[in-house]
Amino acid sequence: MLDKLDSMPVVPLVQADDIDTALNVTRALVEGGLSVVEVVLRTEAALECLEAVAAGVPEATVGAGTVLSSEQAEASIEAGAAFIVSPGLYVPVVEAAQAADIPAIPGVATASEVQLGWNMGLRALKFFPASLAGGPLMLKALGSAYRDVRFMPTGGVTAANLSEYLALPNVIACGGSWLTPMSAIEAGYYERITQLASEAMAIANVVRGNV
Repeated sequence: MLDKLDSMPVVPLVQADDIDTALNVTRALVEGGLSVVEVVLRTEAALECLEAVAAGVPEATVGAGTVLSSEQAEASIEAGAAFIVSPGLYVPVVEAAQAADIPAIPGVATASEVQLGWNMGLRALKFFPASLAGGPLMLKALGSAYRDVRFMPTGGVTAANLSEYLALPNVIACGGSWLTPMSAIEAGYYERITQLASEAMAIANVVRGNV
């Protein structure tokens, strides 16, 4: 999973109230070059959307986001989640993912939370909310102490600051909802999502030296 994030360093968030929307958004993202997506558990239909996307878009690696409890983690894994992402570090969620032998990427914002994750064997952590928790400067400071930990900043990441985050050696990928604007989804304008995905991938390729 970490190798996939290295090669696909932008992880868009997919939030949908129905299966068709989730499928259309994910396919638009894949068409734009982003094949690792996070279906967030923020709607009543989220688990059904996750299951449909995992089965219906085989070219995508689909994880579950906003996982708050071990019950949600287990349900997400049963629905086909390839990885689990949480806004915070809750030990039972991490343990549920580890028991299923899939990656857990819990959210952290402080050195104490990073250290707890490190001692649980985690070497990839979500940095959330990135812009409010100190942004790139905080990530640089954390990197000096936790040299083998890599972060996925999420929250306030946009096309305008994406390169600043991806230029940091301890950033493995960035998560973001700017790639799936609700206005485009509501209008059925999925070409806009493909365009945003393509633009994000182009930025990542330049920063990571893939062009």
